[in-house]
Amino acid sequence: MAEVIKKYSNDDITVIWQPSKCSHAAVCAKQLSQVFNPKKRPWVDMQGSDSEAIVATVRKCPSGALSIEGDAATKDEVAGKEQGGNTAITVYENGPAVVAGTVEMTLADGSTKMLNSPALCRCGASANKPFCDGSHSKINFMG
Repeated sequence: MAEVIKKYSNDDITVIWQPSKCSHAAVCAKQLSQVFNPKKRPWVDMQGSDSEAIVATVRKCPSGALSIEGDAATKDEVAGKEQGGNTAITVYENGPAVVAGTVEMTLADGSTKMLNSPALCRCGASANKPFCDGSHSKINFMG
């Protein structure tokens, strides 16, 4: 099955959303709700703010599900991570733990994967363990 990729544009920029990567930490909605509102359809309204604010918000996406088409800064950040930059873990209130940086993860079956900024499940309800699939919001996880 092909990965779903959605694009939202204004006159200046295009936001790319990859739903399968989204950890539903809601950083975008908390930061710029007039653009990113999961209760509306479409959930991204590119007319809700200026391009500069949208780019700044997208760059804070912890899972990498949101990106800006052709964004050199994002590409540079990823390249830095791949070259052994610092790794940090951010625990989101009532949500996942997100590892910022490229990491090698050994899974329960012994296989290894190189991952860029994975969002890890803390609630135990994810159907895609150890990764977050947003189930924390459905079960009202507190933590």
